[in-house]
Amino acid sequence: KGSAAEGGAMSFMDARDHGSKPGSGGAASAGQSNVDRRERLRKLALETIDLSKDPYFMRNHLGTYECRLCLTLHGNEGNYLAHTQGKRHQQNLAKRAAREAAENPQAAAGLGAKKKINPRKTVKIGRPGYRVTKQYCKERKQRSLLFQVDYPEIEEGAAPRYRFMSSYEQKVEPWDKKYQYLICAAEPYETIAFKVPNLEVEAQASDTRPFTHWEPDKKVYTVQIHFKPLASSMPPGGPPAPPGSNAPPGSMPRGPPPPPMGLRGPPPPHGPPGLQGGPPGGRPPFAVPPPMPAPR
Repeated sequence: KGSAAEGGAMSFMDARDHGSKPGSGGAASAGQSNVDRRERLRKLALETIDLSKDPYFMRNHLGTYECRLCLTLHGNEGNYLAHTQGKRHQQNLAKRAAREAAENPQAAAGLGAKKKINPRKTVKIGRPGYRVTKQYCKERKQRSLLFQVDYPEIEEGAAPRYRFMSSYEQKVEPWDKKYQYLICAAEPYETIAFKVPNLEVEAQASDTRPFTHWEPDKKVYTVQIHFKPLASSMPPGGPPAPPGSNAPPGSMPRGPPPPPMGLRGPPPPHGPPGLQGGPPGGRPPFAVPPPMPAPR
């Protein structure tokens, strides 16, 4: 036994004493068992785990792989996958989950999660009939549109609905910011859209929505929208009054204002003698003296 141990080989008797079967080559050590276990986990993880969906997997500029959760470096993908099955990575995952649950208990309990609403799958029977009327008010200079949609076979107990949609929400026509869409929907009809100018819609006095009415007897849905009139360049009260005058705003001045004292023009020319506007017996008008003769 001593000579076999010194030479580094194991005899049959030594193997039998250690508990191995004949021909097995000896019992594996603890280190060899760990290596074999990691290799089996790596192969299993490569077959079942998609690294592209792992939020903690990152490849750096050196070509190696990093674990963002544990801040460890790995030479290949298999080494990283074996790390994810290890004790350190699993403990860090549990710690992060506990911290997120403490910070947001509603999300952990599932109360804050939004319930996903699946769309109804009904058989459509076609598009409804409609009528569009253009209206214009001369007094207010305001334009409006009246939509009347017929739903003769609407579901019992249901009512049509509408909403406005931006040009950037739809995928049927090219985007155009000058227009918007009025959507009308009712089951089991197809949803229809009306292309209208992208102007500000005036709401009712007691509501923030346009006028709508559903007639259950005639099965007619009415929507009327009023566009706000465009603001003119003239202020509501007319042109402002000149400064210093007591006239109300919007009134026209009766005449041109007098010029300032220092900027008055020359007096009007005098008429012929006898028709002067001065008092009788007054001084004659000033005459310009004749020019002096040139010296010789």
